[in-house]
Amino acid sequence: MISLAHAQTAGAADPTGGFMQLLPMILMFVVLWFLMIRPQMKKAKDHKVLIEALQKGDEIVTGGGLVGRIVKIGEAYVTVEIAEGTEVVVQKPAIGMVLPKGTLKSL
Repeated sequence: MISLAHAQTAGAADPTGGFMQLLPMILMFVVLWFLMIRPQMKKAKDHKVLIEALQKGDEIVTGGGLVGRIVKIGEAYVTVEIAEGTEVVVQKPAIGMVLPKGTLKSL
């Protein structure tokens, strides 16, 4: 049979209700949120604003390192002139940044 002492400790309830066991997991999630997830969401939001603000004539740099001027803007693609008479079609999300006006002349 079960001894009396063992039976008494088996029914003892945790005074914190098990919260102390979940506290490290909650703290890890909060730290992960502020150090990784939140900055990534902000960066994605800023990139989306950059893509929506593209205009014909903007000087851009693609993710692959191509530098050029936007000639034509479509729904999902942008035509970029990388040299005189040389145009390439690039997906909008591949655009990394917009350069200040006149940057291409200094290159």
